[in-house]
Amino acid sequence: MGKNKLQKFEDMNGFPHVFQYPFSTLQKIEFGMKGKWNELFFKNKRPIVLELGCGKGEYTVGLGRLYPDKNFIGVDIKGARMWTGAKESLENKMSNIAFLRTNIELIDCFFEENEVSEIWLTFPDPQMSKINKRMTSTRFMNLYSKILINNGLIHLKTDSNFMFTYTCEMIKTNRLPVLFSINDLYRSNLADEILSIQTFYEQQWIDRGLSIKYIRFMCEKKEKYIEPEIEMELDNYRSFNRQKRSELNIKK
Repeated sequence: MGKNKLQKFEDMNGFPHVFQYPFSTLQKIEFGMKGKWNELFFKNKRPIVLELGCGKGEYTVGLGRLYPDKNFIGVDIKGARMWTGAKESLENKMSNIAFLRTNIELIDCFFEENEVSEIWLTFPDPQMSKINKRMTSTRFMNLYSKILINNGLIHLKTDSNFMFTYTCEMIKTNRLPVLFSINDLYRSNLADEILSIQTFYEQQWIDRGLSIKYIRFMCEKKEKYIEPEIEMELDNYRSFNRQKRSELNIKK
């Protein structure tokens, strides 16, 4: 492990707005703020918005600046990446920002029912060969519906046509209300101040000439979400830290 990464981990341990609870830690120590984020940390009653798979935290920090009347929590398991947004928000004394380092599959261990108002999914790995790891799969939708208020919002921003198509089919299968959808955001002139926040990886997709897709929809409380049955064309390009799309087979 490089010296720079070690320093970042040391910094993170001292950041008052960063909570580190990977699975190994959660087995030993119970998280004491579940259902009490506003009471014990933010000290207000403002809506809570999550960025899941926040990476460097660009959206978490960017949204926090735009909406001081909301509380934002970036969630990711990669602490060295998260350090960037954590440091920036700390230096700028942003009291409506927090970061949680944990596995997203454990998200319901940290938030009580109806504690969250919105979820942002910014450029998640489309996981074309593993449905249960896909961030808009029914596995995750069932998790989100537990912690979101009824009709809470989910935002997906992605470079992947596969991920976008799959999500649209999941929404259609489960009859969820769509508030906005576009498959080429920046060529449409519809990108507003919020959607124009760009992550580190997003800028690389744009530089490569890839279109950015966005959809905003409601997450309704359901007994069980239904997985869509559809065959989809694989993305035909190599993404950073992802396997080559054309060599994958879709597996349930």
